[in-house]
Order: sequence, then C-alpha cells, then structure tokens
Amino acid sequence: MASNSTTPRLPIVDMHCDLLVYLTDVPDSDMNKAEEIGCSLPNLKEGNVKLQVMAMYSATGAGSTQYAALQRDKFRELADADNGLTAVTNVESMQQVMQQEGATGMVAAVENAAGFCEEHESLEDGFKKLEKMIEVCERLLYISFTHHTENRFGGGNMTGKGITRDGKMLLDYLHGRKIAVDFSHTSDALAFDMLTHIDKEKLDIPIIASHSNFRPVWEHNRNLPDELTQEIIRRKGLIGMNFLRAFVNNEDPEALLHHILYGFSKGAGDVICFGADFFYTADSTDLSRIPYYFKEHEQASTSYNYVLNQLKEQLTKEQLEKLAYRNAQRFITDLWASG
Repeated sequence: MASNSTTPRLPIVDMHCDLLVYLTDVPDSDMNKAEEIGCSLPNLKEGNVKLQVMAMYSATGAGSTQYAALQRDKFRELADADNGLTAVTNVESMQQVMQQEGATGMVAAVENAAGFCEEHESLEDGFKKLEKMIEVCERLLYISFTHHTENRFGGGNMTGKGITRDGKMLLDYLHGRKIAVDFSHTSDALAFDMLTHIDKEKLDIPIIASHSNFRPVWEHNRNLPDELTQEIIRRKGLIGMNFLRAFVNNEDPEALLHHILYGFSKGAGDVICFGADFFYTADSTDLSRIPYYFKEHEQASTSYNYVLNQLKEQLTKEQLEKLAYRNAQRFITDLWASG
C-alpha cells in the first residue's frame, strides 16, 4: 500500500539503534549521511521519530569499557550540540519532544554489560564505570547483560549458558534504579534465570526485549519463544520489532507484518513497539547477511510509515498508535514517573 502523503505520520518511538557505534567507529562518519545508516539524523527527522534509544555496544573482550566510553562521550557530544537532538532524561522532557514539531529526543542504553565491566576487573570498579555512564548520559533506559557470546554475567543468544554469580549481583545492584534489563541478546537460559532471581529476591527491575521478533514466526535464537513473550506481557514490559532480515525472514519482507500481527494475536497489544536495529553495514564481511535489510525496511525515513500503512486494514487506529509510540511512551513514563 502506498504512503498517503496527506495523512500526518504518527510519531515514532524506537527502542534500539547503533548510531553511536557508527559515529565512533567509521572514518569520516557523519550523522547526516542518510545513505550510510538508516538512523541518520535526516532519516529520523523525515520518519517522525520523536524518541530514539541510542545503544552503547561493546563486544566482550579486552578494551570493551574503553570502547563503550567513547560512545558514552559521543552521546554527550550529540546531546550538547546544536543539531536537533535532545537528551530525554525524565517524563517532562519526553513529553516535550513528543509534542514539539521537528524535535527528536534520544536516550542512552547499554548493549552488553562488558561495556562497563571487563572480564577480569572487580565488580566494584565495573559499577563505578556504570555510574559514570549514568552521570555522563544522565539516564540509561536499559542494560543488556550480554551480546551473542557469553561473558562474566551469563550466556548470550548464541549460547545455552544461564546466569552467573556476577549476573545475580548485577541484578541486585539494579534493584530500584529505574533501569530495565533487556532480553534481546540473552540465551533462553539466562532470561529464565534472570526472571527466577528477580522473583526470588523480589527485585524491582522491569524487563524488555528492545529489538527482538517472535520465534514461532521465524526460527532464530534472537527471537523470543512464546514463554518469554508471555512473561514480558505479564510484567508490562516492551517488545521492539527488529527490521533486520536475518530476524524477520530470509526471503519474505512481508514477514515483518506477520511478526507484528502474531504479537497482537498473542496478547502483546500493550507491549509491542519498534526496535528497528539500524546500524552501519558497508564494512560487513559476512556475505550471507547482505542485504541486511529488505528495501522496505532499510531507512527510518520511510520504514515505519510503510509498515504502519501496510497494517491499516488489520489493526485499529488505537493499535497502530500503540505500536508506533504509545506503548513505549507508557513504559518509559511508568518507569520514570517517580524519579
């Protein structure tokens, strides 16, 4: 279905992108190069993205904290510059960017706890680095304990390893701090172990899957099994739909719509949102993953509106608004309301 240019675009909240990695890593990177990364500033503006979560990503390994610190400082640089981006740090500032014409808010998140704690340093030093991240960025929305591989906190999504002692201590540390934990890169074992520990210790920690789809629709360990989907629904979290072809379907671009409709059919109508996972792919050496995105899903400028238009016949106006921004806005408001 073609976009109707006379219909105002819904505001968008997106739970995950890797703009900070691109700006830190790539020579001559520029947040205005729309052709290089789907979440460039012009793409965000044109797509009416009102709030974009900016992930600070590190692979597990020596130097992970220094690498994340560069992205932390890049976030601060973007927030302080006169570039149309605004750091969102409380409910009031979120409401302001949602209502302000042309404004785009951003909030930081951690993708892999190796970004603040290396494998062989003390947890105390790691927590100090986490506090520094919070100080510089003013707010962290969520933390992913792992990435694809395992680390000192538990197993990533390419492993079967569960939680470790350090992982339990990190959960204890996060109790009541108004930072969600993200299941998008956990193994199933780690996710269930985290839930068990949260419940056993009665910890106040929200859970989300910031950029994951549904495993029954497309079999991939980055996608959620139904049991974890239902836990996130029960705990009033968020599930951000990922636009990467590998997690949607290798051949069928319409499968992204199937993921979204499946979520609604399974009771996720109040938790489903967007987590497009735009990142720089031109330096990829994995030919099997190219193209990383179907053409319909490759840029924030058009992708969200395309998806929403495609779903107009299957979903109500209220459901489309929940997917676009209302569910994410509700979650963040509930998380931050009293602090």
